Amino acid sequence: MIAPIEQSIALSHHLSLTAQIWGNADAPPLLALHGWLDNAGSYAYLAPILAQRWRVIALELPGHGHSGHLRAGASYHYLDYVSAVLAAVDVLQLERYVLLGHSLGAGIASLVAAAKPQRIDHLCLIEGLGPLGDDGSHTLQRFRDAFATPKANGKSLRRFRDIDQAISARTLASGLRGDLARPIVERGLLQTEDGWRWRSDSRLTRPSAARLAESQICALLAGIEAPTALLLANPVTPYLPTALMQARAGHVQRIAVDHLDGGHHLHLEHPQAVAAWIHAACP
Repeated sequence: MIAPIEQSIALSHHLSLTAQIWGNADAPPLLALHGWLDNAGSYAYLAPILAQRWRVIALELPGHGHSGHLRAGASYHYLDYVSAVLAAVDVLQLERYVLLGHSLGAGIASLVAAAKPQRIDHLCLIEGLGPLGDDGSHTLQRFRDAFATPKANGKSLRRFRDIDQAISARTLASGLRGDLARPIVERGLLQTEDGWRWRSDSRLTRPSAARLAESQICALLAGIEAPTALLLANPVTPYLPTALMQARAGHVQRIAVDHLDGGHHLHLEHPQAVAAWIHAACP
């Protein structure tokens, strides 16, 4: 694999993000956002292909990968991710760019495109359109869970004897093949005196106190102006039901929806096919 360049992006005196960058510095920019508990390693196979045309910037979200964690007492919310991405875009001086997102990153990318439509050339979304919504059925319990004690909500930082054991744990949790999970796992680990542990902030596993209502999400999706392409896995990912995705896509002005056989991490399983889909979406 082509080795990327590592770049630190200072957003403030207390938070810096990290990005891995592939491609020529003078190529048009493509900003890529990864999924929940993933990192820039999620694009290790796709980015080198896209780098033949774009300068691919795989930004690691707060609390993920090598990016900084939020201060004590803070929580991770969708709208704060949007703010962090927009701040990083300003630091990177990206006036106009292609925006690519997977899963959580696709949800964030949708809102970034709605917030600053004049900056987005094309929007490409893999397995996600808008954030997780709220239909009211679990609002109260989710709210209470979010304010439970840290001991009840946070998961302990599990230690692994070696990288292979961590890869096995990731494949068991996600169903992703070991060779495909390796770039994410290797980048997501920190070596300690007694083994390896995840770099990601354990607070990422806590439930959010509140989610946007589905009506609010649809109103925001209507603000996306860039040509948009959505790629969904076949069979359908359980938390991305067909009816919901179709309803949300109906609010986006210009969107093409495609399907590809595979699992949730389509860009890792089929990088060549996903690259061809992105090229077709960005003529």
